[in-house]
Order: sequence, then C-alpha cells, then structure tokens
Amino acid sequence: MKIEVVVDVKTTLGEGPLWDVEQERLYWIDSFDGRVFRATADGREIRCWDVPMKIGSMALRKDGGGAVVSLQRGFHLLDFANGEVTPIHDPEPDRPMNRLNDGKVDRRRRFFAGSMDTMEEGPSGGLYRLDPDFSVTKIDSGIICSNGPCWSPDDRTFYFADTWTGEIWAYDYDIETGAATNRRTFTRVDTSRGGAADGSTVDAEGFLWNALVYDGRLVRYAPDGSVDRIIDMPVKKITSVMFGGPKLDTLYVTSMTKPPLPRFPGDGVLRGSLFAVTGLGVTGVPEPRFAA
Repeated sequence: MKIEVVVDVKTTLGEGPLWDVEQERLYWIDSFDGRVFRATADGREIRCWDVPMKIGSMALRKDGGGAVVSLQRGFHLLDFANGEVTPIHDPEPDRPMNRLNDGKVDRRRRFFAGSMDTMEEGPSGGLYRLDPDFSVTKIDSGIICSNGPCWSPDDRTFYFADTWTGEIWAYDYDIETGAATNRRTFTRVDTSRGGAADGSTVDAEGFLWNALVYDGRLVRYAPDGSVDRIIDMPVKKITSVMFGGPKLDTLYVTSMTKPPLPRFPGDGVLRGSLFAVTGLGVTGVPEPRFAA
C-alpha cells in the first residue's frame, strides 16, 4: 500500500472526490471557498470553476458538459463552458442556518443530497432526492450533518450518515422508485479519538469505506458492519473517499486546511491535500452521471 499527495492545492474544506469513467478525470470541491476542481488521475491538467456560494457536493450531467451541484441555498446547474450557475430548487428556504452538503447519484441517475446545520448542533437538516425532471422529494429529516451517501453494488441498500450521531445508517432501497425505507444502524463509529463519520464510498466487493474526519483514519466496513481494515492517513482532517483511476483501483482522499469550527484540531503541512492510496487490492464501482 502507498499513500501519495496527488494535488496540493490547500483546499479550505476539500470534499466530494468524483471519478468520471468516461472522461477519465477526477473532480473534487472546496466546500467553503466555493470551487470545483478537475484533474487527471495523476494530478495534471488542473481546471477550476467558481460557484457563488458554499458547495456541498456535485455530480456530472449526462453530456459531461456541466454538473448538478448542491450549493448553500439549494440545487443548481453549473455550465463548464461559461461557468454560469443556474438555480433549480431550494428545498429549505425557511432555514437560513442550513446548507446543502454531501451528495451522490444512484444507478437510475437521480441525485441525492442532504442538508446540515452550519453550526453542526441542531437536527434541522434533511435528505433530498433530485429527479431528472428537477422535482425534489424529501427522503428523511431530523439530521444534524448529512454525509456519506452511497449504495450497495446490488442497489438494495442505501448508506448514509448523520456525522454527529456516531453511526452510519442503512436503508432498504428501491431502485425503481428511489425510495429509502427501514432506517437502521449499519455500524457504530469509533469516536474515542475525536473522529466522526464523513464521506463514504462502496467498493466492488460491497464493503463500505469511510473517512473518519478529525481522526485521520480510513475504515473499511464489511457488509455486516464489522471493521475489516483501518488505514492511518498523514493528516487528521480527511473528509471523503472515492475510487478512481483507469482501473478504479486508486482510492482518492480529500482533506481540509481549516476546520469549520474552532473546536477541531489543526494539522501539518500536508493539510488540504488531495491524496491517492494505491495497492489496496480492491476496486471501486463506476459513479453514474445525473440523467439531465
């Protein structure tokens, strides 16, 4: 196993690594600075787009010419050609202290994203589904900080975390309708070192990988919720994970330079870097594009 810095751009709050198998390009975001980045698998040909507010997550649109993004105030479209950002829908216009956060696309190409309390204290957030016709459906509520949405390879289980509950949840998932039901505890996260569940992905074997933010560890969970493997990263403030590269065998890991709230720890000179972990012996699954 080898851990390397792919890009050292010092993101304030790096998040959401996304490998597009068609373009063979890696995307990631800086949530606090409102930026979308793109690079090759080895960190070359870097491009960057600015968005007008904090960004929680993104997914490529079906033609690859733009993205659907979850911004502080709702779902928007980003045009890569001219940088224009067009609003779609704000699911929480009455909650100014919330913002949309982590999100991903299911294999019917619907975009799921959750919201969070910006102070990470109150359960004012929700989980939403954006369909190809741009209609929005509320899936769950009572969430403090939405993170880690992903699906089992057979599409029967949806995984999701409210970071400060100390748990990662599993739902029964209906791929035909996009309904997530029967929420239950998938695993309890080891928070004894101050860490909490952040971004997740599922590999081709159906194991879930999670970034323990403020703890600096990657954890691989078996489908029964047991811990299969733990990897110590060079920085504590890791945020999210995604398999990519031409063979889908590189695990990309984002990190932050500055914690969103002062109670969280600092880090060394590698803070904010985009990392690549290779030699793991496992591969990921292709991430779908949004259907519109």
